[in-house]
Amino acid sequence: MQQTPPVPGIPAPGMPAPPMPAPPMPAAPAAPVAAAPPMPAVQAAPVAPVAAAQPKHQSTPEVRERLKAVGAISQALSAEVQKVIIGKAHVIDNVMINILSNGNLLFEDYPGLAKTLMTNTFADALGCDFKRVQFTPDLLPADITGTNIYDAKKGEFTFKPGPIFCNLLLADEINRAPPKTQAALLEAMQEKQVTIGTVTHKLPAPFIVMATQNPVEQEGTYPLPEAQLDRFMFKMSVGYPDRADEDEILSRRITRKKDAVDVETITDPQRVIAMQQACEDVYLDPALRMYMVELVSRTREDPRVLVGSSPRGSQALLKTARAAAAMRGRDFVTPDDIKAVATLAISHRIILKPEHQIKGLEPSEVVQTILREVPVPTV
Repeated sequence: MQQTPPVPGIPAPGMPAPPMPAPPMPAAPAAPVAAAPPMPAVQAAPVAPVAAAQPKHQSTPEVRERLKAVGAISQALSAEVQKVIIGKAHVIDNVMINILSNGNLLFEDYPGLAKTLMTNTFADALGCDFKRVQFTPDLLPADITGTNIYDAKKGEFTFKPGPIFCNLLLADEINRAPPKTQAALLEAMQEKQVTIGTVTHKLPAPFIVMATQNPVEQEGTYPLPEAQLDRFMFKMSVGYPDRADEDEILSRRITRKKDAVDVETITDPQRVIAMQQACEDVYLDPALRMYMVELVSRTREDPRVLVGSSPRGSQALLKTARAAAAMRGRDFVTPDDIKAVATLAISHRIILKPEHQIKGLEPSEVVQTILREVPVPTV
């Protein structure tokens, strides 16, 4: 069994936190002394650097403890998933950031690269209710959301919920369903609810959609509309393993003598919600906030871009940067946190001009250029 940190940090521990030590007080009595004018100057010299060295924010011990617990649990989840997914630690970390941000995730990659396996493994490790929907051309919206069915005994309609009523929904090969079926997920992905007729049904918390699509098979597929792409927090790929990792995949398969891999349950829905809420306490310096605004604004001004990122991109950058800091047990965001998630959070929200699409330019290249051009603030 994986050893996870005790729940005292998630949610907040019930025991009172030890009091913070009082900061050293400047030598105020020396200031009014008139008999020795040089003294204040001598005393002020060491005091000024101490004041400047103080952090701009002061998190409580309780907040720091919770975020350390988030980091420890995240590492335990990552280690458990890496028992199944070999050599993709950075991809697993990005999926974990997406989960902590309570966002939806789109995997776009070639067949057989463990997109579906990644989602299944995370569902097992998270201990959340999991459902899978295989998107096909004949799939209807009611097949996902549910519908009202007439009950002859009661003489009234009753609601039969669809597979969307779960914590983690795998929308497998989402681009194989027509747009009207894809649109059935729009309200659920953004508002975490489903409206059937005149009645709105809340989805269980947490609720996350992980979708997959294949970029090479375009026949019989329906590209996702921009409005739906914008509702995914991250769009990412898995990539091929290198030779050593692929050899390790075969070695482990020979050792366990079966296809399935046993995965231990690390968390539960309540703990996942508490981890997501803890990320709201991560401090973001105003200079870094303006850095995020500048990055997103540049996507609207770039001459190669037809449509830039929406404000939803700014919020995605904020939430994922905070989650990246929390996953590392920190209570503050650094510029590296922002740069690590910027490409995944923004690239799929911009549309290039046709002439640049024809030349083969990728949106991720535009974001990388912006990251190199925008000065990084010193905090």
